[in-house]
Amino acid sequence: MGVPVGGGGEVGGPGVWREGKREKVGPTSLGVPGPTGEGRGLGGGWPGVSRWRQGGCGRRRRLRALTMGKTYAERVKKRKKTTEKYDREEETQERSHEKEEQQQEAEKQIEEQEEEDENGGSVDLEGIPLAPTQKNDRNKPGVIFILEKASLEVGKKGKNYELLNSDDHADYLRKKGKNPADYRPDIAHQALLMILDSPLNKAGRLRAVYVRTETGVLIEVKPFVRIPRTFKRFAGVMLQLLQKLSITAVGKREKLLRVIKNPVTQYLPVNSRKIGLSYSSDKLVKMRDYVATASDDTDLVFVVGAMAHGKIDVDYIDDFIAVSGYPLSAAYCITMICQALEAKWNIL
Repeated sequence: MGVPVGGGGEVGGPGVWREGKREKVGPTSLGVPGPTGEGRGLGGGWPGVSRWRQGGCGRRRRLRALTMGKTYAERVKKRKKTTEKYDREEETQERSHEKEEQQQEAEKQIEEQEEEDENGGSVDLEGIPLAPTQKNDRNKPGVIFILEKASLEVGKKGKNYELLNSDDHADYLRKKGKNPADYRPDIAHQALLMILDSPLNKAGRLRAVYVRTETGVLIEVKPFVRIPRTFKRFAGVMLQLLQKLSITAVGKREKLLRVIKNPVTQYLPVNSRKIGLSYSSDKLVKMRDYVATASDDTDLVFVVGAMAHGKIDVDYIDDFIAVSGYPLSAAYCITMICQALEAKWNIL
């Protein structure tokens, strides 16, 4: 315990306590009583000093907050909101630039691939057989499917390139600042299986299938290709397609899958009717009644979204319809279309 020296340690008076070789000034030496209004005696003033100073700081903070109008926390929160706003704008601009660059690279690769094809080059892929279908009769009406905004994007994970999906690459996508829920290549896989396995295709009424990715890459799928049943195998095929730009059957020169130039409208028949499916459309129809009124001299083009959420936004569609009062998957919408056309054309 310290010993008072100098001015003494009486209550309310000045006092200096010597403790070892150090000297400490008590609260009473400042001419101000402790927080309780009474002195602490020998060495009893130090806890009071801390509490008194803390109380003074709190009063000064409150006074400064009242004079400035906003608390420190409010000012920090406002700065954070402003910074987040600018960050979101920069991310949107970066994504748009990335899509443009990817589309330009795809177009360059398509031109190079066409030059290789003229010189006799091709890429063969084992395990993609031809499905048994009847020959397409151009004198009869047919149907074309376009899958818009399909999530088919390649990313480099480690030393290997992989088709990105929400199950296997969630952490990788979050590090890149992207939403894993948007990467659903399984939707396009299920939709292609429904189209190519339908009796409509086996009867030779399917003219073509086009898949347009979220980044703007356009893919043509031949009606007689047999898509792999497992997603892992499908991901390997799409990965090779996006890297090599075309896949041919073993021992044959005809391409089963290939990347082609945009826009998709240049590959559609002149007299075709483009129909878009959207849950948000005000025109709710029964699919069988809708296709029954279509002319037999016109090919029907159905545009279906292959994304997890959102709606298709393209300018070449003639009519937007809704086939149900409930949101449906792309695969089920395609099933409804195929069944309605099979009933119209008497395909069993």
